[in-house]
Amino acid sequence: METKRVEQVVRPGVPHFVGDGFRVHGFIANGTKLNMKVMDPFLVLDYNSKYSFPPSEIPKGVGAHPHKGFETVTIAYKGKVEHADSSGGGGIIAEGDVQWMTAGAGILHKEFHETNWSKKGGEFQMVQLWVNLPKKDKLTSPKYQALKNADFGRVPLTVGIGEVEVVAGTYAGISGPATTFSPVHIYNLRAKKGAKAAFSLPVDYTTMALVIEGDVSINDNTDVPTDHLALFERIGEQFTIEAKGDAVVLILSGQPLREPIAQYGPFVMNTQQELTEAFEEFQTGKFGQLKD
Repeated sequence: METKRVEQVVRPGVPHFVGDGFRVHGFIANGTKLNMKVMDPFLVLDYNSKYSFPPSEIPKGVGAHPHKGFETVTIAYKGKVEHADSSGGGGIIAEGDVQWMTAGAGILHKEFHETNWSKKGGEFQMVQLWVNLPKKDKLTSPKYQALKNADFGRVPLTVGIGEVEVVAGTYAGISGPATTFSPVHIYNLRAKKGAKAAFSLPVDYTTMALVIEGDVSINDNTDVPTDHLALFERIGEQFTIEAKGDAVVLILSGQPLREPIAQYGPFVMNTQQELTEAFEEFQTGKFGQLKD
């Protein structure tokens, strides 16, 4: 099979705060080369690189706000987040865990640093991903998946010390616990220095690797530093990642939906009329109730 090469290595942009609890670099943005159409089915990739929050009696975060038409995936590397939504979903996302929320037909949710963690403060590092829903599933009922690290699929590396955690999709025949509406693979590569992992993902999928810790080499010819994103070409299927030091790498790959995208703020639909309907539903309370 042909090698899947790196198309570009993207450095993290200037960070901005979402609420007062999430200091993020946005890797997907309309008006840039990495826009929603190019990154389909991924709509947003916000990366809270390692950042120290001081102790706070009042948890920092984002109060109740709406979403419709897609899913949010929160991946915790350091720190803890507490979530609640208007469909009754919620819980604590601890280090190593993943929260997968399907907004679908409409939902209100809030996200804050977990109360006890907030009182102590410390290093915080997370990823929030927005995954688009196919047109046929835009109005699916809201759903919440609390994915514990202990339930992830695991595949030991054959070269060096480390493993691939499988959150969604499959790797080497091992499946992850997340359920998805379109084909999506999400892995965490955790590798000691010198370890190497091989991957094979469909040629036409949108595929990328975000280096969470350490530095890595992809295909023995492309170095990717900490906090940088490697976007792969839609040519070839196989690639390798080698840890130049102890490393953690988030690998994302999804089948493009190739459907119209109409987006404004927290709503992602297929037409402008559907966006108008989403605002009306939110304003008339059809997303339920949730206090800040």
